[in-house]
Amino acid sequence: MPFGSAVFTVWAVLVAWSDCRDRRVANGLVAFGAAAALACAAMHAAPFGVAPMQAAVGALVGFVALLPFFLLGVMGAADVKVFAVLGAWCGVSALLGLWIAATIVSALHAIALLVAARVRSGAGAAGWSPWRNGQPTFAIGARRATPYAALLVGAASLHLLGRSLQGAMH
Repeated sequence: MPFGSAVFTVWAVLVAWSDCRDRRVANGLVAFGAAAALACAAMHAAPFGVAPMQAAVGALVGFVALLPFFLLGVMGAADVKVFAVLGAWCGVSALLGLWIAATIVSALHAIALLVAARVRSGAGAAGWSPWRNGQPTFAIGARRATPYAALLVGAASLHLLGRSLQGAMH
């Protein structure tokens, strides 16, 4: 595995693990990912083939693209920061696809939580409520909603795997 791909993979695994376990991603992990993405781009070792300027623009576009969702209160700050770092790793051209893939999986996760809450409560269609025992349906213990940063890095990891497989075929 090339150096840049290994660094990206380790960073992505740490982000996913942290987000799934704690529903947060430490700023230090975000900063490491950003620095590593920019360093790999500068050393021509970027796993997604981005140049330094493409990495910088990708980070800016990634941040600006999801910032409104944070400001509306429907997304965590870590999700926005991780998407910005993914912009640095993957470049602008990959961001829309990553966002769509993560959003589709997030929607499927939300539907699964709704169905599970309905089944556990035994509520029929007439008794369905987005609240369960005074808690939002999307709450799992103390954790709420979907680990979106984990889904974003998962989508990027699959994108890298696809690039690797495509490269191996040629």
